[in-house]
Amino acid sequence: MENGGPSRTALITAYARAYHQIADRPPIFTDPLAARLLGVTAEELAELGTPTTDLLGAGASARPRRLFFAARARFAEDTATAAIAAGARQVVILGAGLDTFAYRTPRPDVRVFEVDHPATQAWKRERLAAAGIDRPETLTFVPVDFETQTLSAGLESAGFTRTDPAVFVWLGVVFYLTPNAAHATLEYIAGQAQPVEVVFDYLQPAATAEDRAHQRTRADRLAGAGEPVFSYFASDDIAARLHALGFTGVEDHSAPDLIAGYLDGSAEFAGEPPSALRAIRILRASR
Repeated sequence: MENGGPSRTALITAYARAYHQIADRPPIFTDPLAARLLGVTAEELAELGTPTTDLLGAGASARPRRLFFAARARFAEDTATAAIAAGARQVVILGAGLDTFAYRTPRPDVRVFEVDHPATQAWKRERLAAAGIDRPETLTFVPVDFETQTLSAGLESAGFTRTDPAVFVWLGVVFYLTPNAAHATLEYIAGQAQPVEVVFDYLQPAATAEDRAHQRTRADRLAGAGEPVFSYFASDDIAARLHALGFTGVEDHSAPDLIAGYLDGSAEFAGEPPSALRAIRILRASR
């Protein structure tokens, strides 16, 4: 994380979501604020192609990963929307980056807490002002530098209520944490008043020599950008951890299956899934 601006991955994700709006048909996810927040027009995006290829890999890997970014956002927002319909009135977005959920779906009875590094949040607030995107009164920024502050302290100071149900959205973060740090966050979420849900994505260990080589290459790129990967989890292991914390409902999807589900079973990836997606999984857990 650089102290003078957003995290690299937050910026990449936002560009991918914006480019998805103009490049992919049918769209999996609609975010009309993504390009405005970045300060680019659809024409500029079209001329650039996708500016995510520097870290995500050029060529065939660009579209698969872009579709996954769209699908995981859709999956998370579907979960949050269903939780709200069932009575939850608190949504916590961990590692919010340039997420726009709170600005597109403001509800006077639902509080949204965006948790992120202070530098990313300061940059985001500048971009919101420049783009003329109003901040809803129900949104609370929670700047947390995890080197000096805990999630618990940050949310408590922001007015988050531990005794009320909540849904936690935690995308694009777990792999950058140590296993112990990831477990500590899940433990905190599990301590929330029921019902509580969490959505997060994670990386599986590579199963083949080809996948190990791909993971090493991607990890080296990310480390070179200052955001090294620290954790990989087997699906059985992460499910066991969640069950031990009291989560009873665990719904786990591979990235290709998640994308296909939103494309009505379209054979987007005929045969073997692309290497860019084989390690990625996303799950929803509830208790």
